[in-house]
Amino acid sequence: MLDFSQFLAGPSAALRLADLGARVIKIERPDGGDLCRRLYISNLEMEGDSTLFHSINRNKESFAADLKHAEDRGGVLALIGRADVLIQNFRPGVMERLGLDFASLHPGFPRLVYAEVTGYGSAGPWRDKPGQDLLIQALSGLAWLNGDSGQPPMPFGLAVADMFAGAHLVQGILAALVRRGISGRGARVEVSLLESVLDLQFEVLTTHLNDGGKPPERSSINNAHAYLGAPYGIYRTEGGFIALAMGSVTQIGKLLGCAALETYSEPASWFTARDEIKRVLAAHLATRSTAHWLAILEPAGYWCSDVLTWPDLMSRDSFQALDMVQEVTCRGGSVLRTTRCPIRIDGEVFKSARPAPAIGEHTARIREEFAS
Repeated sequence: MLDFSQFLAGPSAALRLADLGARVIKIERPDGGDLCRRLYISNLEMEGDSTLFHSINRNKESFAADLKHAEDRGGVLALIGRADVLIQNFRPGVMERLGLDFASLHPGFPRLVYAEVTGYGSAGPWRDKPGQDLLIQALSGLAWLNGDSGQPPMPFGLAVADMFAGAHLVQGILAALVRRGISGRGARVEVSLLESVLDLQFEVLTTHLNDGGKPPERSSINNAHAYLGAPYGIYRTEGGFIALAMGSVTQIGKLLGCAALETYSEPASWFTARDEIKRVLAAHLATRSTAHWLAILEPAGYWCSDVLTWPDLMSRDSFQALDMVQEVTCRGGSVLRTTRCPIRIDGEVFKSARPAPAIGEHTARIREEFAS
């Protein structure tokens, strides 16, 4: 697999496939490489590259090439001739100008699965807008689902557009490879950040499309889902927080000894009177600790949870049992602690000790290997 992509969406897809056994060769510019090498999170870097780059480009090889240089481009074409998959996420038009777009490559490489990520698709008025995660969240309506009704739009604290687009790209690539195994034909796989975030919202968008186009109504207190009634949300307790999922308001009233909640006997009122119910519940829950309430609710089978920080989570036996953290020794001996592939197959946990490569680290070896 050849990974021409940069930043998050494309490289995360290549990483997932690498974790599952694919050989991934990252094609980078000799002068600076993937721009993500300098995309820092909290100014963290390791051996000259961002920890973000290290985390999503581990388990790959690096081949340095200037695609505008004839000799380098010839070397890349030789690699394409041996590759099963090519991933790229340049803006529309870039690969066309280089002669490395699907239409240009397909006649000569009919078995190649050509996978691409764009911000907004390859057509339409937004085609050439910057495809950046926060901008996609803002345009897609996603930010309007977060926070309470009196608050401004709130983005997720994660690059959800990039991550979901990368996951969708993996799905498309695997489907295309299965089809190629039957038909012998390659394919063009396309995903966009915008379409991925719209798909992420399929549950609430479907409701919106079938209820007369009503806008989502965020709760004014402890909002967690614009389309769900009380008690759904996260509540402050004495010294902590508790999360409550879908459940009966009258039942939780009885369990917690809150008679005011037992008066809401009609399930329809759990949405129409959502905010007033939540205010009563919030005041009641604040009087005792999370542990106190969990000791009552969990034995009764009520859907609830503690709200943990990362240090709290990582200290729990349940987290340790997942074995989610792996250590990767970088080229200069630094140790990167990061997450592993979340997929298990036949019980096998997939980890890799191979670190992210230096720019062009494997160019000479790859040229020699594929010279024939």
